[in-house]
Amino acid sequence: MRVGFLQYSPVFGDKKANLTRVGKMLSGEKDALVVLPELCFTGYVFKDRKELDKLAEEAVGPTVEYLAPITKDNNLFLVFGMAERVGERLFNSSCFLSPEGEIKMYRKAHLFNMEKTFFAPGDTGFPVFDIEINGVQAKVGLLICFDWIFPEPWRILALKGAQIIAHSANLVLPYCQDAMITRAIENRVFIITANRTGEERDLRFTGRSQAIKPSGKSLIRVGEESQGIWTVECNPLEAQNKMVTERNDIFQDRRKDLYRIEAK
Repeated sequence: MRVGFLQYSPVFGDKKANLTRVGKMLSGEKDALVVLPELCFTGYVFKDRKELDKLAEEAVGPTVEYLAPITKDNNLFLVFGMAERVGERLFNSSCFLSPEGEIKMYRKAHLFNMEKTFFAPGDTGFPVFDIEINGVQAKVGLLICFDWIFPEPWRILALKGAQIIAHSANLVLPYCQDAMITRAIENRVFIITANRTGEERDLRFTGRSQAIKPSGKSLIRVGEESQGIWTVECNPLEAQNKMVTERNDIFQDRRKDLYRIEAK
């Protein structure tokens, strides 16, 4: 199965230009799962909620309407970040879009810094979705950016059967990408982190999007300023092997009887 990511520097507030640019890049890819960054069409550094509200849209809106024909014509599964409007609430969301037009949403559980002043905390839990590309099947979980620092959602997705975790991000801290190696090893899953590049209102993003194997080895990592799409081959069945040694299974060896915090 081909999997990969798109890394670029979006123009803040210009969804039409960003969609056109990304659409051209995606049109050159076929038969793959491609992960895009967090809030990849709106930009990230909102000065106030009013500015965010103007750029947010419902899950089924102009962005999906633009991307759906591309996914269908090129047999692509896309995961991309968007500012989602649900009634009066605004979510930092990740959208899963299949070639058949199926739309599933994950809403960011762990909001970072100023996001707490604009977005509502996610309410979807941690869903896992099925994909099939050229006869190869896989289970995919979604997480967003600062979710990386919390081990619980990664383990929950792995316990639900996720073989690949699509991680859309706007990373700014220098050590996040390296932490994904640990997340992959401790859960024996593939992790695709799609980060953005460039600067926005004095905030600099770290790029270095990557795909990590269940062993912790890198399939691919690009530079801090690189822009484009990169895909690689992966075998989702590798994520079925949860053995560290011939006697140690990372799931079977968990001591759930000890994983309790006693009330004081």
